[in-house]
Amino acid sequence: MKTQKSSLESPHFPVMLSEIIRVCSPSKGGLFVDCTFGGGGYSKAILKFPNTKVIGIDRDKEVLSIAKNLESQFKKRFKFYQIKFSQMDTVIENNVDTIIFDLGLSSMQLNNFKRGFSFKSKEKLDMSMGLTNLSAQKVINTLSESNLKLIIKVLGEEREASKIAKNIVKERINKKITRVDELVKIIEKSKKNNFSNKINPSTKTFQAIRIFVNKEISELMDGISKATKLLKPGGKILIVSFHSIEDKIVKFFFSNFSKNKSNPSRYLPENKMDEELIFFEKYVNKVIKASKLELIKNNPSRSAKLRYAIRSKSEFSYPKNFYQKFSQYLNLEATNV
Repeated sequence: MKTQKSSLESPHFPVMLSEIIRVCSPSKGGLFVDCTFGGGGYSKAILKFPNTKVIGIDRDKEVLSIAKNLESQFKKRFKFYQIKFSQMDTVIENNVDTIIFDLGLSSMQLNNFKRGFSFKSKEKLDMSMGLTNLSAQKVINTLSESNLKLIIKVLGEEREASKIAKNIVKERINKKITRVDELVKIIEKSKKNNFSNKINPSTKTFQAIRIFVNKEISELMDGISKATKLLKPGGKILIVSFHSIEDKIVKFFFSNFSKNKSNPSRYLPENKMDEELIFFEKYVNKVIKASKLELIKNNPSRSAKLRYAIRSKSEFSYPKNFYQKFSQYLNLEATNV
């Protein structure tokens, strides 16, 4: 029986491109920020509309040639910065019309086996998306068993985290774990009676390690906070997420800071929010998913969820309770290696 490929093992192209274009309406023109430039799919599509300007951002140096080519084609309308999107406020001023995040791995990252993202790789453990000194190899061989267990359990939502962490520590006593296939064997050994036909047994552990290496939770939280600050009133923030932690964070941020924030209890007086903490107009808690046609062409898009919110006129202020809400993840990412 064939095992289906996971979303980390298949080709990647701009997910829900037609839906993104429909929501952000580039036909009206304006300034757009593509926070996860990758292969440039969203940026290229937006630049087809004559009155648009696009700023591309990506932490990955591998995309530089694609970005430079686009800069040469659209010298006055496209600019690229190799930075983390949490740093966007260092290169962008206010009054942005639309900011887009696609939080999935790009095909370039996945298909380059030297990067260590793919389960098929026999290269060194890396998983760095760029602009970090940390690697999966260092994480696997340095962290304590208890910390590894927590990372795999919480960030990967892996039920067999305890057994996997225990076997990692057991193996590295005899020999340093340096290659992807070595880690895969350990995970498979730990989950030998729990294989699923739907996803690769290494999926959740790889997700957890990748998130930890690249500090993806804090990047996302800082990124959407900065994006909200930079948007003009009526501007839109669009986020495509691929796993439950990301979607949980995005959903909370949009709904908790919108004008129609729900009351904790219908028996309590109406909650009067500080005007400065209402970042968005009435938020419609609706997830947009890929069309049936796209699912046929690109099966990994089955796990993609698109949410968007529209900026209100209120001034931005630091959303303290947002960071408090997800402190468990942030504290875990801050674990010393």
